[in-house]
This record gives sequence, structure tokens and C-alpha cells, in this order.
Amino acid sequence: MKDVKTSEASEKKRRTRRIIITILIVVIGIIAVIGIWFLSRYQHTSSDRLESLYTGSIEQFHSSVDKDGDGIDDQVDILEGTLAYVDTHPKYKSKYYNTGYPDDGYGVCTDVVANAMKAAGYDLMELVSEDIAAHPDDYDIEEPDKNIDFRRVRNLKVYFKNNAISLTTDVSDIREWQGGDIVIFKRHIGVVSDRRNKDGVPYVIHHNDPQQKNYEQDILETRNDIVGHYRVSD
Repeated sequence: MKDVKTSEASEKKRRTRRIIITILIVVIGIIAVIGIWFLSRYQHTSSDRLESLYTGSIEQFHSSVDKDGDGIDDQVDILEGTLAYVDTHPKYKSKYYNTGYPDDGYGVCTDVVANAMKAAGYDLMELVSEDIAAHPDDYDIEEPDKNIDFRRVRNLKVYFKNNAISLTTDVSDIREWQGGDIVIFKRHIGVVSDRRNKDGVPYVIHHNDPQQKNYEQDILETRNDIVGHYRVSD
């Protein structure tokens, strides 16, 4: 009888070990899958464009201004500058640069806008610095820093309010949203795409985090924090 009980106890221990090992294998497998997925997405944002699904007709707005005199109007220049910038595949990181503009392949949401405008002949670093000096009460900055002020969303809210054409924030008014416009959220900013979803609402070209799948995304209808919509020139 004692041998039987010993045998049963041993078998019970073996079953327990097998269960524990199985659980460990499953947990390790899950962690490995999550890790592979994370690494495949981390800092691998794609510049591939989304397909335009809108079957209606909305004519692209063209500005009467060509700031940099390259034969391309501001609106198209900003849009093309945006696409050219994200095509360099900037990685997401928030840090300070003595050069103002990031020079190491990294950037944040404001750098999409800054580089887009630079392509059209607008140096946002200089422009924001000048506007802060001219309207210090609007910005409420204790110690202005030219190298970083133009890379803060809160400052760009003020700058565009002071210097750009304010447009509707109602995304259902689809004709008023044009490729090359600037859209500002509470803590984020991006450039409006010339491509649209099936409802005619345009996509947004932006840089939000290291895990972002594409720079161009269909987000306008899902956001409830749009605080500004601007056009640089008419």
C-alpha cells in the first residue's frame, strides 16, 4: 500500500511539473510574439500612402502665393514638402537640438510641419521667434529659446492663430479641408493630406509615436480634440 501511495504521489508531482512547464512555454511564446510585433513596429513607420477612397470630386486648393519662387504655390509646396520629409523615414524622439531643426534623423509631430513649411520657403524657427518677440503676452514664455519654441505645439497654436488663415474645425465640411492645410489638436499637430476616405474626409500626415504604422492616417473623424485648422496663404 505504501508503494502505491508513493507511486501516486510521484505521478502527481510529474503531472504538476508538466502543467507548470506547459504554462511557462505558453507564457514565453506569448511574450516572444508580443516582442516580435513590438520590434517590427517600433521606429518602423511607413511612408507608404493610403489609397484615396472618395469617389466624389473636390478640386485641390491652390494658393496665390509662391513664397520661395519655385513655381509651385504655397499650398502644394507644403503638401509636397510634407511627403518629402516623411519619405526620409524620421524616427520618433523628443530631444533638444542646438541646431533647432533635428539633424540626426529623429523628430516629433512639430517637425513634420516645420519641414513642410521650410520646403515652401517659410522658416518656422525664425518666424515663431519673431512672433514671440512681437507678441510676448500671447505666448506667456518666461525665457524664449529659438531652438525649441517652434517645436512646441502650444506655441504653434498661437503662431498660426496670429499669422495664418483660420478655417473650420468641422470635419464634415469636407470641401474646406484641403491638402497642405495645418490641423492642430490639443497636444498634437499635422498636415492635411490630399487623399480622402470614402466619406471625403482627408487623411492626416503626422508623426505621433514610435509605434505608428504609417505617417499618413485616417484620424480626423476619430479625434475629438481638434482646436485649430489653418492655411498658410490664400
